[in-house]
Amino acid sequence: MERFLRSAHRERILVVAVLLAAPALALAHVENEATSLVGGALHPLRGADHLLAMVSVGIISALIGGRAIYWVPAMFVLFMTVGGVVGVFGVEMPMVEVGIGMSVVVLGAAISRPRLVPLWATMLVVGIFGSMHGNAHGLEMPTADAPVFYTLGFLITTTSIHIVGVVIGHYAAKARATRLGLASAGLVISCVGVFLVVRGLA
Repeated sequence: MERFLRSAHRERILVVAVLLAAPALALAHVENEATSLVGGALHPLRGADHLLAMVSVGIISALIGGRAIYWVPAMFVLFMTVGGVVGVFGVEMPMVEVGIGMSVVVLGAAISRPRLVPLWATMLVVGIFGSMHGNAHGLEMPTADAPVFYTLGFLITTTSIHIVGVVIGHYAAKARATRLGLASAGLVISCVGVFLVVRGLA
């Protein structure tokens, strides 16, 4: 009975995560009908660099566990918002594209050893990377009739992707085989990040 309850609990978590992520992911198929809200929700989905970084943040927070599940993604979102506001005003952070590529490299590698550094240091690094991602989005953000709704859609998608990463990390940590698979995925993510860094330097 206890095993059944645990299984049902896990299934509910997975269903909630999918329901939260589904609206944002579904919007990727209706770009031609985009409104300000839809445009904001689509924006984080248009680049593999942003997707991989945000999923990685969710996975890392789940693997660390405890307060990190909330604080690490929250730090990314907070600093992403700050970087986005700065970008909207036309201020570009130095080497922002290279920084975004480095975020994919570092966060992908961190999936293999998420507790290698203290939580505060993890939050600091995630915050710095979040500001770079936000700055790039802010610089690219079109002039919207309703910027508040555009930003809301942007934040909904970002949060949803983080939740998906948390769920992946939570279930992957349950068994040695899935942890190894997750570490391999982190290596692949890092390799993609190296490509992005080289492209940003070109």
